[in-house]
Amino acid sequence: MFSFVFTAVLTVSVVTNGLLAGLFFVSSCAICPGFRRMDDGSYVRAFRAINRTILNVWFLSVFCAAPLTAVVSTIMIVGREEPTPLGWLLAGAACSVLTFAITAAGNVPLNRALEVAPADTEQQQRRARHDFEARWNTWNHARTLSSIVALTALAISSTG
Repeated sequence: MFSFVFTAVLTVSVVTNGLLAGLFFVSSCAICPGFRRMDDGSYVRAFRAINRTILNVWFLSVFCAAPLTAVVSTIMIVGREEPTPLGWLLAGAACSVLTFAITAAGNVPLNRALEVAPADTEQQQRRARHDFEARWNTWNHARTLSSIVALTALAISSTG
C-alpha cells in the first residue's frame, strides 16, 4: 500500500512540476520575447490581462500541489529502504519550493505593482513597463531554471 501511495504522490509531483516548468519556459522563450515587440500601452494591458487570467483554480492547484507533493514524497521516503534515491528527491523538493518562493517573493509583488500602476498616459505606461519588465523577466528566468531542475531531479528519483 505504501508503494502505491508513494508512487501516486511522486507522480503528481512530477506532473505538476513539469506543468510549471513548461509554463515558465514558454514565458521565457516565447511570451516575453514576443512582448518586447509591443508598444508600452499594449504591453501593460496584455500583461495585466494575463495576470488576472492566470489566477484560476487550475493554475493555483498546480502551483500549490507542485512543492507540496515534492515535499510530501520526500518525507514519505525518509528512513525507508526504498529504491528511490533520497538525494534526488531532496533536490527536487528543494528546487520546487524555491520555484514557489521565487514566484511569491519576486513575480507576484511585481504583478501586483503593475496592476495598480498608473497607465493612462504614454509616459505612465512607459514608466509602468520600465519598473516591471526587466525585473519580472529576471525572476521568471530564475524560476524557469529552478523548476526545470526540480522536474529533472524528481523524474530521476521516480526511476529509482
